Amino acid sequence: MRTGFDLEKYLNAQTRAISERVDALGGKLYLEFGGKLVYDFHAARVLPGYDPSAKLSILKRLKPQLDLLFCVSAKDIQKGRIWGDYGLTYDNATLKTLDDLNEHGLEVRAVVISRYSGEEQANRFKVYLEKNGVRVYLQPELPDYPRDVDGIVSEKGYGSYPHIETERPLVVVTGAGPGSGKMGTCLAQIYHDHQAGIPSGFAKFETFPIWSLPISHPVNLAYEAATADLGDLNVVDPFHLEAYKVAAVNYNRDVENFRIMKRVLDRIAAGPGYLSPTDMGVNMAHHGIVDDEVVRQAGRQEIIRRYFRYHWETLRRVERPETLDRVKKIMWEHGIDILERRVVAPARKVAVEAERAGKGNQGVFCGAAIELEDGTIVTGKNSPLLHAEAAMILNAVKLLADIPDAIHLLAPSVIASIHQLKTQNLQGRSPSLNLSETLIALAISCATNPTAQAALDRLHKLRGCQMHTTHAPSRGDEEALRKLGVLVTTDARPAQHQFLVR
Repeated sequence: MRTGFDLEKYLNAQTRAISERVDALGGKLYLEFGGKLVYDFHAARVLPGYDPSAKLSILKRLKPQLDLLFCVSAKDIQKGRIWGDYGLTYDNATLKTLDDLNEHGLEVRAVVISRYSGEEQANRFKVYLEKNGVRVYLQPELPDYPRDVDGIVSEKGYGSYPHIETERPLVVVTGAGPGSGKMGTCLAQIYHDHQAGIPSGFAKFETFPIWSLPISHPVNLAYEAATADLGDLNVVDPFHLEAYKVAAVNYNRDVENFRIMKRVLDRIAAGPGYLSPTDMGVNMAHHGIVDDEVVRQAGRQEIIRRYFRYHWETLRRVERPETLDRVKKIMWEHGIDILERRVVAPARKVAVEAERAGKGNQGVFCGAAIELEDGTIVTGKNSPLLHAEAAMILNAVKLLADIPDAIHLLAPSVIASIHQLKTQNLQGRSPSLNLSETLIALAISCATNPTAQAALDRLHKLRGCQMHTTHAPSRGDEEALRKLGVLVTTDARPAQHQFLVR
């Protein structure tokens, strides 16, 4: 796993650029933080060497001059929408982010519930936050936002939003996913500041797309694939090209809305005038790239990963087919094949081999493969005892601990007890252990089996490893893999009714 990104070089450049923007303004800067504030796994995947908590490191360096606001959409709370890598609803993901920030000594000054129109779930969330000492502000949804500039920049527009009290010169406004109301909060604050005679301005911090990389660079294409559900497209910023004769990459929504944004900012006298959407950004990610070939390959891998994710979500009817089609188009136009992901072919191969060996048996045959840090690929298949994911993980830790394949890690009595519990007491249809159950069984076996302890001690080496399955993982498999930090893709074949008890 080669490194293509120098984290310290990036942190220094990014922190310096933000501080310079604050100093140049001479008042209060509202900085919209795009992407995930805590644990930005997308950035870590496409920029090997990037720390998923890099944004936290930046905030810690800026802490003496920093206030934090966190936004979440009432519409997303009401729908129970799931937030990406967390696998949590937006309200629960908000709570997790607040906890994570507190653990790092960063306190959120207030939570803003945006696009509010009386949603019951948002009301309950507000009450819960306030009972736990968090200040909450409700922002109504403005009609024809952001196009009706006259209506927006008025007492009935931004003037109807509550003015959130802040103390420090840098106010970072972040939120739960796209459409959380970050920009509206920034501009409403500037409107109120201007009414009170406080000089303030606006800037954006979004890691992607990286403006100085070509539009067809795999890292920028990976961003387009990651936002395919939103319909985002990378474009050359025409305003920047006209003003500076320099090609800079931005995304369509910022470019399309720039004229409106500029009118709003000019109307409320929001700091220095911007000539382009790229001007608004404070994005120094290109300073950290030290090996372009490594990040190119990582970008291609992320596009393939997004393809598999959208394919799975489309089958589950939680994503639209058009989203998958957008990623397919990116792959076709740039010659990206799913077999470039090295774990795909071995997982499929072991599933086929299992099916041939078990011909005539009842059940669905599944395969899984994981690539270890040194490039070794380990596989596993399902059986009446274990799910394919569980078999693969046990095989992987045995290899890492130099344990011979013939030695069993799980005590037969432990497996038998769990089988009995699942089928007789819990009315389970299949006795085979998923990964969560297997890891618990492995931990129990450590009490009497030193070899099991040696295997358990190697689990941390799987964090960040690439993995593929031929079938849709069960909840117990998916949750355990997420906690182990394994990066999973799947063909999403149905895996129900595998190895039924007869």
